[in-house]
Amino acid sequence: MILPDRAPAVGHDGRVESVVIGEAVELDVRTARLPSRSLSFALDALLMVLLLLAVLLVMATVGDDADPALAAAVGLTTTVGVFVGYPLLWETLTRGRSPGKYAMGLRVVRGDGGPIVFRHALARALAGFIIDFGLLSLFTGFFAVVVSASSARGQRIGDLLAGTVVVRERVPRTGLEGLPPADPALATWAAGCELARLPDDLALAARQFLVRAPQLARAVRVSLADRLAADVAARVAPSPPAGVPAEAYLAAVLGERHRREVARLTATSAWGSAAGVPAGLPAPTPAPTPASPFAPRHGPARPDDPLRSDDRDAASSAGGFAPPG
Repeated sequence: MILPDRAPAVGHDGRVESVVIGEAVELDVRTARLPSRSLSFALDALLMVLLLLAVLLVMATVGDDADPALAAAVGLTTTVGVFVGYPLLWETLTRGRSPGKYAMGLRVVRGDGGPIVFRHALARALAGFIIDFGLLSLFTGFFAVVVSASSARGQRIGDLLAGTVVVRERVPRTGLEGLPPADPALATWAAGCELARLPDDLALAARQFLVRAPQLARAVRVSLADRLAADVAARVAPSPPAGVPAEAYLAAVLGERHRREVARLTATSAWGSAAGVPAGLPAPTPAPTPASPFAPRHGPARPDDPLRSDDRDAASSAGGFAPPG
């Protein structure tokens, strides 16, 4: 499950939703809305009914002379097997996707964002057949609709019992979409950067600036780029090569941050736990912060602190970006 780089996500009722993975890292996700879940279930229900009719037709053709009581028992067993076994097998084998969910771009995940296993799928399938859509709701889906509409995360009774949530895999073009591509010449430098001190709100501000930069007046664009680059440089080590433009610097940092987040999420989805950066990807290593024109030399600065005049002079002499005071 690949998510955008800390972009805010809207839940089924229009509010921001998030999950916390096993490493105590909060990730934003888009929970599935009731209309998309209803269409997904309708498609799955149609396939289940067709499968049930096909099985019953075959049984009726083969067992014309069967005892009525035996035929009724076999028919009931087949019905339960289809309506429970269909979602159970699909969601277990595909880690949370059925044909209906695949068509609508949905997936069932654990409450912590990890992939579901057999026990989650079994709890959802049994609760769906008995309570949400089946016997107790008289096959109307009444309980599923009421509970899902009342839940902050759009969970039906089966989700609450299994500890799962249905999320959207196809999300609007956010995250790094619309950003200028990172300079390949900065890839090696960015791979060795320490980004742990870069706060989410500052990264989000830089991303929003880069998306809207072409719409800004040149003077405003340069001023904002320089100030954001100085704020980011105060929290990212090591400093970039001399002469790197402010916007190129921001794009390289955000691109590397997004790459590492994708690597962690991919590892979590594949192995069920956050396994860090997979083999084959350059692992970030902390590096000492050398004196450079891109970071304050008199201690850490807050995002709203102006850069000192001596830092601006040093930046100008090095050919890099020099944020205004």
